[in-house]
Amino acid sequence: MATILIADENRQIENRKDISAFLKPFGIYHERWPLEERVDPSASQEEILSAYAPELKVLMDQGGYVTADVINVNPETPNLEAMLDRFRKEHTHSEDEVRFILKGRGLFHIHPKNGPVFAIQVEAGDLINVPKGTQHWFDLCGDKTIRAIRLFQDKSGWTPAYVDEPVHERYQPLCFGPTHLPGGTALEPLIKT
Repeated sequence: MATILIADENRQIENRKDISAFLKPFGIYHERWPLEERVDPSASQEEILSAYAPELKVLMDQGGYVTADVINVNPETPNLEAMLDRFRKEHTHSEDEVRFILKGRGLFHIHPKNGPVFAIQVEAGDLINVPKGTQHWFDLCGDKTIRAIRLFQDKSGWTPAYVDEPVHERYQPLCFGPTHLPGGTALEPLIKT
């Protein structure tokens, strides 16, 4: 289940309805989709895309997406750090970034024009859409593993457009877990000064 952290406000959001309500003004949507009961997250790309075909068709029709694939990243992925370095810097895209997480965890930091920077950790079962033009950056959690369905409006995919005066270096790429915020610990250490 996704978790949102607004470090500058020392605030965390975990309730699904509260997450959706928080994200809505930024044009970001989040949903939970079924996992193992639908298809094994380790199945082939074809099996996964087939299993989620009804939901993908609705998204593709609504968003003008023309293709979908399944990305599989793990510690053995060649040039993993170089690939991640491209997305760890604040950037935008010329199309929406849509991901349904099948396995693993990742952390999107969002830098909206009309609100505070916030992090949203996505994990297996989470669907997220980061609208085109949204300033953001992404990193994997500690296990460096993620498998996700991606949707694209352009068959050639997208590349990051880095922003002037980025703020990504002020924020720690810390994923959440059972010990992420021990009782009463302030969030200030998550923001670099």
